[in-house]
Amino acid sequence: MNNYVVLAIGNVLLSDDGVGAKVLAALEAHSCFPADTRLVDGGTLSFSLESELDDCAGLIVVDASRLGTRPGTVECLEGQAMDRLLQKSGRSVHEVGLADVLDVARLTERLPSHRALIGIEPEIIDWGENLSPAVQTAVPLAADRVLGLLATWRREASTTISSAPLLAVSSATP
Repeated sequence: MNNYVVLAIGNVLLSDDGVGAKVLAALEAHSCFPADTRLVDGGTLSFSLESELDDCAGLIVVDASRLGTRPGTVECLEGQAMDRLLQKSGRSVHEVGLADVLDVARLTERLPSHRALIGIEPEIIDWGENLSPAVQTAVPLAADRVLGLLATWRREASTTISSAPLLAVSSATP
C-alpha cells in the first residue's frame, strides 16, 4: 500500500463547484508530480468511487466547501477534522455523498489513515463553466497544499520504514 489518490469532486457546469477539476488540471501540468499518485475526477460522486481507495496509503479530496470564510479561501482539514466537517450538514457542497463513500470505506476497513480535504470556499454555485476570480486565484494555492501534504505523508512513511528494525531478534535458542 504505497499509492496516493487525489480525488476532485464537483460539477464543472456549476461555476465554483468545478474547482476540484481545475486543481487536478494544475497538478497534471506540474513538472514534478509524483508517479505514485493517481488523480481522479470524481464528478458529483457515486459509490463507485469507493473502489478508488483500494490499496490507498493516502487520500486527498479537493472540493468546493462552505467553510464560512471569504470566497477563495483554501483550508486543509486532515483526518478527524475532515470527518467532523463531513458530519456537519451544509459545509461541503457534496458532503453527504463524500461522507457515504468514506463510511463504506470505513466499514470495509479500507479507509486510509492519511486523509484530508482541501476545501475551497466558493463564491458562485450557479450555471457557468468559469470559476469566479477569487476561486480561480485559489487553484494554484490548493495545488500547492496537495503537493505539500503528499510530501509530508511520504516523509512520515519513510521515517516509519527507516526506524523499523531490519531483523527480528529471537530470544529463543535452538
